[in-house]
Amino acid sequence: MKVNDSLIRDCIAGDRKAQFSLHKMCYSILMSVCLRYKVDQDEAKSSVNAGFLKIVNNLNRYNTNIPFDAWIRRIMINHVIDEFRKNRKVQELIEYTDFSEKQMPNMVDYNEADKIFDASDLESMIKSLPPVTQKVFNLFAVDGYSHQEIGKLLNISDGTSKWHVSSARKKLQEIINNTMNSQKAI
Repeated sequence: MKVNDSLIRDCIAGDRKAQFSLHKMCYSILMSVCLRYKVDQDEAKSSVNAGFLKIVNNLNRYNTNIPFDAWIRRIMINHVIDEFRKNRKVQELIEYTDFSEKQMPNMVDYNEADKIFDASDLESMIKSLPPVTQKVFNLFAVDGYSHQEIGKLLNISDGTSKWHVSSARKKLQEIINNTMNSQKAI
């Protein structure tokens, strides 16, 4: 995504039309980030607007050597994490489930699974994970954060971050196995 330097200057100067144009350009990128972390579309839209305000307020700090879309993604991810911390009134419980092979007798060929599931199926599977596990998995697997970075962002240890990713993978494997086995039965 290439943003015109004059549009950025106009946004910094407070030109509302320029800011609206920038919002339209950035909306799909920002919304895709928010939908990975928010439960529903209305929450995601609210986060996009609040995150975009942070982007506009910090445009004067934008370094043109960094791709603009990467810069706004980073701001949006940080904003969503900040919201998560602020709204965390009750500590979310860690769910432990034994995913031993005894529970998964029919293993699935994941090349076959790739042919059956599309991105929206995988996204809904990720959304079925416990909230903290979902956030950690998205930060690690989708957004490329390290366990150390995730630990700092969410105030958890590196080991806890690794546990959540491992738990997410096991749960997702179970969901895929169950879906594949039920489709084979049909």
